[in-house]
Amino acid sequence: LTAGRLLLDALERRLSGPAPQISPAAPPPEPPIDGKDLLNTLDYRSSLNRESYGRKLEKQQARLNALSRDARFRERALVLVFEGMDAAGKGSTIRRITPALDARFYRVVPIAAPTDEERAQPYLWRFWRHIPTRGRMLIFDRSWYGRVLVERVEGLCSQADWMRAYHEINEFEQQLVSHGIGVVKFWLAITPEEQLARFKAREDTPHKQFKITPDDWRNRDKWPMYQRAVSDMVERTSTDMARWHLIPAQDKLFARIEVLKRLNDTFESMIEDRR
Repeated sequence: LTAGRLLLDALERRLSGPAPQISPAAPPPEPPIDGKDLLNTLDYRSSLNRESYGRKLEKQQARLNALSRDARFRERALVLVFEGMDAAGKGSTIRRITPALDARFYRVVPIAAPTDEERAQPYLWRFWRHIPTRGRMLIFDRSWYGRVLVERVEGLCSQADWMRAYHEINEFEQQLVSHGIGVVKFWLAITPEEQLARFKAREDTPHKQFKITPDDWRNRDKWPMYQRAVSDMVERTSTDMARWHLIPAQDKLFARIEVLKRLNDTFESMIEDRR
């Protein structure tokens, strides 16, 4: 009877209170005084020719294959997170990682808008349920950072929700690392001019037209707001245990090799720590 009364009181208090409010989209940010922020200070001039790219790709893929088969990895797991502006090359970069891996021991999880079932659960539930077991690798094509990027900019959650998410995400990643799961996060960065060129190329190429949608053009109009959200995200969630790797992806060949190299360096360091 006492438990019933406590439950009834809690329900009545919740129902009699104000309904949760969804905040409007974040206002356009004020430009930095010097015109510089995290993304436009990157050096976008790096590039590779095809011959050099082929040699480096083979070398880094072979290195990744050897690391994934190291006996010490059987006691660990690895989660890769790929984020970036639309058309930054996340999918093509992931496709250069997976050929180096045993298909039995990795999985790619593309993240789209949450389903009704996922919206009915706590925010991180949809990601927790994919976490790999020991000896496995999981690759997220977009991730839990949607809460502080898309949902923040588009006003899909309240300001209190996305501000609280920085702490929730850091705790989530800390729990993964404490359990022996490495977390490697990549932001693939391109300029607005390069994104426009890639959008137009997709529209003009029949077998790539499915990649471009009205949402892509709409998101492009909010580039300054996303740029500010990215800067806040990196500042608040790049930690010693799970730091962000910012990859200039103006040249896709350079970006793929840089991602593989940094992944291998982090992977090697992680398994050597278990000696």
